[in-house]
Amino acid sequence: MKGIFSVLVENRAGVLCKVAGLFSRRCYNIDSLAVGETEDKEVSVMTIVSSGDERTMEQIEKQLNKKLDIIKVKTFNESNSVCRELMLIKVKYQQNNRSDIIEICNVLNASVLDMSAGSLLIQICDTPEKIELLIKMLSPFGIVELARTGTLALQKCMDNEKTK
Repeated sequence: MKGIFSVLVENRAGVLCKVAGLFSRRCYNIDSLAVGETEDKEVSVMTIVSSGDERTMEQIEKQLNKKLDIIKVKTFNESNSVCRELMLIKVKYQQNNRSDIIEICNVLNASVLDMSAGSLLIQICDTPEKIELLIKMLSPFGIVELARTGTLALQKCMDNEKTK
């Protein structure tokens, strides 16, 4: 089971270390971690994806809620949230297979950002599953370099949500 935790924290030095330490001390794995400021410069949001059974997910949420620097913890599952990752991937190509790579990019809604005589730099922003699929599809051509963000997630819009 995957748990997605959206954690609002005070934006100051050491908070990330404290949260990572919580996971480390209790031997919980972090599958993905993304951190950034919110619209309020004094508040950051951490999106943490972790795996485990239901009890482990409950324990993670309880432990996060005990930390002083944490303002609010929201737990999502994959069915009630929208998840995205960004990946940049550099792939080798030859004249005879460049069109195959571009076709794969078109099908998976990825974009070619840069090109040299022997490599393409490709960008995709999509679900973690689509990112994994693109990696699998491009692997036979020769991946030179790859960088990807952690998962970002927000709960799906609800009809009864109030606007600010």
